[in-house]
Parts: sequence; structure tokens; C-alpha cells
Amino acid sequence: MSHLTLTDLSALESTATTAAAYLDACDSGAKFVRLDPTYYQACGNLLLRIFSVVSAYEAFPGLVAQSNAARDVAEAIEIGHKIEVSRLGYYPQLAAILSRAAA
Repeated sequence: MSHLTLTDLSALESTATTAAAYLDACDSGAKFVRLDPTYYQACGNLLLRIFSVVSAYEAFPGLVAQSNAARDVAEAIEIGHKIEVSRLGYYPQLAAILSRAAA
């Protein structure tokens, strides 16, 4: 696995900040922003992908502190990880069924 450089992290932070700003503006009902559902969904998916690769809390603490959208996505990923661990550890039969269903 390759490690991200500071330049890579800076670029990801800039991209995540832009996506989060659009989501926050739309969610707050800002009058200067036109809601484009496709772009809104793309921004959410982009944040999800970035935060799935890099811990938002460690790499972008300022963004998570300032942006509700970034915080929501970071929390959702964290909850997903906890559910995954619990499912595998405490419900192995459920994990097997879900694994078969996903295939």
C-alpha cells in the first residue's frame, strides 16, 4: 500500500473542503447556491470515498470541526466500521448470510 504525501493530503483536503462547502450550503438553504441533485450526490459520494481512504478526524480535523457535512460523513464511516466489526464478531451467521446475498 502506498502512503500519501503531504501534497496528496493537501489536494484531498482542498477537494473535500469544496465538496463539503457545497453540501453545507445546500443543507442550510443558502440563497446563492442552486441545488443540483446530481452534483449534490456526487459531492457526498466524493466525501465518502475520500474519508474511506483517509481518516477525516486525523487528516482534516479543521474541516470536520467546521463542516456539518464532513462531520456527518466521517461519523457515518466510523459507525459503519463499528457495525462491521460487531457483525463479524458477534453475529457470524448474519455475516455469512449477508456475504452470500452480496455475491
